[in-house]
Amino acid sequence: QVQLVESGGGLVQPGGSLRLSCAASGSIFSIHAMGWYRQAPGKQRELVARIFSGGIANYGDSVKGRFTISRDNAKNTVYLQMNSLKPEDTAVYYCRVEAVPYKDYWGKGTLVTVSS
Repeated sequence: QVQLVESGGGLVQPGGSLRLSCAASGSIFSIHAMGWYRQAPGKQRELVARIFSGGIANYGDSVKGRFTISRDNAKNTVYLQMNSLKPEDTAVYYCRVEAVPYKDYWGKGTLVTVSS
């Protein structure tokens, strides 16, 4: 069975930084893309960043220039470097793995709180 292990969430002051990681393990034949999504109270889940196995990445408009996604394909691991954090970045961040063929896996989520 597939397991996604997320780490790196926590409490940080505005302007600070955090680095999230997500490692996928188990019966995954291959991975098409990995990404991060977030959901704040009362809001829809939204794309933060997504990266394909070939290295092309997409970012949500609200995080461009502040967040960077990267991956290690050999380890089936994705990272999210978050800089210049704002209170509005507070949310539960979820790791997503898009596997081949046509399988979708989600992590349990890790809470990021930006507050002074």
